[in-house]
Amino acid sequence: MRPRSSRSSQTTAVAVRSFAKINLGLYIGAARADGFHDLRTIYQTIALHDIIRVTVGSGSGLQILCNDPRVPLDSSNTCYRIATRVLEELGVKVNVTIEIEKQLPVQGGLGAASSNAVAAMIALQLALKKKKALSATACLRIAAEVGSDLPLFLIGGTILGVGRGEEVYPVVDLPSLPMVIVIPETGVSTPRAFADWDAQAQLTRPRASDRLFEVGCALSAWLSDFGYPNTGASAIGGSRTGNLLSGLVRTGIENDFERVVFPQYPELRDIKGALERTGSSYASLSGSGSTLYGLFRSPAEAAKAASHLRKQGLKAIATSTLTRRQYWKRSRVVGR
Repeated sequence: MRPRSSRSSQTTAVAVRSFAKINLGLYIGAARADGFHDLRTIYQTIALHDIIRVTVGSGSGLQILCNDPRVPLDSSNTCYRIATRVLEELGVKVNVTIEIEKQLPVQGGLGAASSNAVAAMIALQLALKKKKALSATACLRIAAEVGSDLPLFLIGGTILGVGRGEEVYPVVDLPSLPMVIVIPETGVSTPRAFADWDAQAQLTRPRASDRLFEVGCALSAWLSDFGYPNTGASAIGGSRTGNLLSGLVRTGIENDFERVVFPQYPELRDIKGALERTGSSYASLSGSGSTLYGLFRSPAEAAKAASHLRKQGLKAIATSTLTRRQYWKRSRVVGR
């Protein structure tokens, strides 16, 4: 990323945090006519993040800058695409620079590119200082048109995702949970993972519609046990954490991508095993990978596990999930 030049009084700059997500279970249904797949998943935002800086000035144009050479800087970038849509929707002509300070992995299964785009949408509207901003409905519509897992970042916390993942429904928040994220060097292609799933789909699996109904019931039962109606209990150090994690295991909540990704990348299966051996009560691939995570009963256990995994040469980070309130509180402007 090039050094930022001094800004004149005619420019406005806004920076926001762009948080990642994990999937608490991900179930793949049949391929749809539009080329996507029906999905069922519980999205959960977490505390790891990138920083998105948006600068608006006079003139016209749109530029993307990033400190990671793997991130595209042209119109294929999701930040570029969503900023273009926002400007068109608002009828505004300005010069926009979007700087992406990457800390999250590329092709990691944490929704980084999607989160970056939503953060850019929010920061751009703040920088424009327009009295008339986009409505919540318009923001969700534009986000869904740009990408399947963008809308979740307009809600935050614990979210049910259906359709191709773009239909999102806030559910009662799960409490903040200690966790460890492991970021491998390997990158996993989501289109390739779906193709591998389709190649195996006719061999051993029940009808996709029947299966999605069954797993929908399992997800509903798990959320009913641990999300309703009491949302006031703290997870940290309390029995609710243990009950929630035990429920994940008991109901068999899993990520379907593990069935096709692990055979292709056995080192990722090994990392999941390492998380479980360090005391994780529930470990899983996030999205199509390659990032894996483990949930723990206390911050101290998570910190100890992360330290142990780092000694094994793994990039392991102790962090936590974010409730909806935490998500929006911490997403606020961090610089101008």
